[in-house]
Amino acid sequence: MRKFWHKSTQHLIPVFRRRLSGVDALPQLAVLGLLSGLFTGGVILIFRLAIEWPLEYFLPGDGSESFEELHILTRAILPLAGAIGLGLLMHNLATHDRKVGIVHVMERLNYHQGYISMRSALVQFVTGVSTVVTGQSAGREGPAVHLGAAVSSLMGQWMRLPNNSIRTLVACGCAAAISASFNTPISGVIFAMEVVMMEYTIAGFTPIILASVTAAVVSQAMYGSEVAFTVPPLTMNSLLEIPWIIAIAIIIGVAAAAFIQLVDTTGRHHHRPVLLRLTIAGLLMVPFAIVVPEVMGIGYDTVQFTLDNELPFWLLLGAGVAKLVITSVTLGLGMPSGVIGPTLFMGATLGGAMGLIGAQIFPDTASSVGFYAMLGMGAMMGAVLQAPLAALMALMELTRNPNIILPGMLVITTASLVTSEAFGKKSLFLTILKSQGLSYQNSPVIQALRRVSVGAIMDRNILRTERFLSREEAGKILKSEPKWLVVEGSNGPTGLLPAVDLARYLEDTKPSADGEQEDEEEAPKQIDLMDIPANRRDIAPVQYQATLEEALNEFEHTSVEALYVQRHVAPMIQRVYGVILKSDIESYYQYRRS
Repeated sequence: MRKFWHKSTQHLIPVFRRRLSGVDALPQLAVLGLLSGLFTGGVILIFRLAIEWPLEYFLPGDGSESFEELHILTRAILPLAGAIGLGLLMHNLATHDRKVGIVHVMERLNYHQGYISMRSALVQFVTGVSTVVTGQSAGREGPAVHLGAAVSSLMGQWMRLPNNSIRTLVACGCAAAISASFNTPISGVIFAMEVVMMEYTIAGFTPIILASVTAAVVSQAMYGSEVAFTVPPLTMNSLLEIPWIIAIAIIIGVAAAAFIQLVDTTGRHHHRPVLLRLTIAGLLMVPFAIVVPEVMGIGYDTVQFTLDNELPFWLLLGAGVAKLVITSVTLGLGMPSGVIGPTLFMGATLGGAMGLIGAQIFPDTASSVGFYAMLGMGAMMGAVLQAPLAALMALMELTRNPNIILPGMLVITTASLVTSEAFGKKSLFLTILKSQGLSYQNSPVIQALRRVSVGAIMDRNILRTERFLSREEAGKILKSEPKWLVVEGSNGPTGLLPAVDLARYLEDTKPSADGEQEDEEEAPKQIDLMDIPANRRDIAPVQYQATLEEALNEFEHTSVEALYVQRHVAPMIQRVYGVILKSDIESYYQYRRS
């Protein structure tokens, strides 16, 4: 029985991988989505508990966010000490190991096909917990997205899946992380596709949805079915509020542009020592922690108080502006903190402050402060991330109220337009990537090539052969009717030869019936495949997991005419599975377009 199971597994796994090479592997992707959601949900639970347990023990009062109740001296020392500790930790890491957060996930997707290391995940876990526990102005969702993406990527790497499916797994992990953090499965799906992947595909929706739902179930098993905030019933009292909603959207759009600009400006000092930068960030945090302690930590308690209309105008305005300034500056200086939570905080407090002004100007028609706070949250998230659909879905799932759709669409799109068109700002994540000298390619051609592995279109009708053959050996090779001959050299395959050219050569040099050569030359005893007349092609290797985008880049980098597809099957042993020509990639893309 065990032997039968082993043989079945050996047969099924290669078939599973092969199906994943193409774009039509929906059942296989669905299974991966479920596994991604399960593992990501578990990791996010551990991450949240690692933050909440020490804070519940350390902070006075109830809950894990009452930094305001700490003694003033403790509030001053805690973030500074935390920043220095983080600086020392990151100082001892290599530069590439310091990169964390959603920006790092996007970089790995664009430049490394979604491969994320275990070391990166561990660094993100430690720094993500440390920033919140030590009272930095930070969020937990950005680190959670990194962790979800890393867990799913590592699962794909362990299973040795093609790179196109690892990219899908990373999107599944991102969606599952947002879903488990907020208990908002729909916005998790849209966030992964709109913010991280920056593409929508029919094949991608199913596994990402399954991952998001599975992670939400895991989260609900621990925290119940309630969303991140308790939102009172919210409605727009009158259509006469629309001009005021537009005014709020404009103000939020300006604030979002200012936030992105501050991050970009302070981020230009990234060449300075990381210990110096984080120490400065900790020093800057001290006066904010003393005067406006609401900015410490995640700040969801302040958001909840705002929704319940329990905070005065000047506290809302001061906390919103302070959160904007200190978060953007510390983030730009390199503090490894998340940004989604702070955007919700800024949007809620600034929106709530505008709601109080509206109540004074239009006392008979103005809606509740919580209504404007929710609109502010959606508008700030949409404008900073340039992800209006993800922000709208988050708004709907957090409120569970369809009445928020119309004003939500208006405020989010207006704020996003103000930020992008009036101030020319791109998404915060794209802005940070650009400041690091990186870009994010998301053209339709690149997206199409990333979704397919070389294994899906390679020609498997090949035969590896030595360069020098006798006529008898050549005849035996041709009996198996290969299309291509991969000619071996001293350091691996060195050329690609159409088998028909070898057959033609054998025919041309075949001895005649009377024993004489047809071309009146002596028949060579040994055939040199790199010397006979043939349409040979220079070749270079490409890994079996590679996408068509990687193959195309390899063609451009090496200037070869063909690639042989290989995979490590044992130490120092490579197995060649097929060959691919540049024309094969072009033909495939044209076929998919038609």
